[in-house]
Amino acid sequence: MNLKNQKKLSAQLLKVGINRVWFDTDRLEEIKEAITKADLKGLISSKVIQAKPMHGISKFRTRKNKLQKRKGNRKGAGSRKGKKTSRLGRKEAWVSSVRTQRNFIKLLKSKEVVTKKVYRDIYNKVKGGYFRSRRHIKLFLTEHNLFKKK
Repeated sequence: MNLKNQKKLSAQLLKVGINRVWFDTDRLEEIKEAITKADLKGLISSKVIQAKPMHGISKFRTRKNKLQKRKGNRKGAGSRKGKKTSRLGRKEAWVSSVRTQRNFIKLLKSKEVVTKKVYRDIYNKVKGGYFRSRRHIKLFLTEHNLFKKK
């Protein structure tokens, strides 16, 4: 039983796509005999031919993923696009690391763990980008015995 034509005409009348047209399977013979738009309109009004409801796109997964990202998950190497510097700029990274190192050596000077001369030397090294981190400064100070003797 070929109802392709009826389906196409019904879709036009219902103003939906062909895939959304639904035929009552018990009354297919009746639908087959309907060949004009007027016949099909009668079948539509008697609910033999109907339009299926629209399919929405669920936001459930999106919301769930957003929640996970807020917690800090799903942000591994596989989810990242662009260079490392596109997430945290080169300058921001530099400023942050230099501030940390300067605060650390300031603390050492205020606690009188290092002399003013050593502080100045370390300060200039920090400015020149010699140290990678606070830990590297500690390592440097212990290796070169620059801590003040009590």
